[in-house]
Amino acid sequence: MIFGARLLEIRKKRKTSQDQLAKAIGVHSPVIGRYERDEVKPSIEVANKLAIALGVSLDYLVGNTDLLIDKELLDKVIDIQRLNGKDKEHVIFTIDAILRDAKTRKAYSQL
Repeated sequence: MIFGARLLEIRKKRKTSQDQLAKAIGVHSPVIGRYERDEVKPSIEVANKLAIALGVSLDYLVGNTDLLIDKELLDKVIDIQRLNGKDKEHVIFTIDAILRDAKTRKAYSQL
């Protein structure tokens, strides 16, 4: 049940028609409607194509996580992962400092 609802939600959020999505993954447009209504389940290959076309993780689409990570952020994380040890360490240190400051500001704003 989660797959169809998530597919519909993300497709509408991306302002993509069923026809556009179908063309992007190489299926007929009525098939997208059947997926969204949970009448049929796609193969893992098709589900992966749907996730890629919509810019979401397959885990999100199938309901394994409720965390929706956008593609741009995911690409940045992958870039960080590919850095050499020292550069990665510096980037993570900087991100940790910025996150700590943001959390502190949020905590104080709620007082």
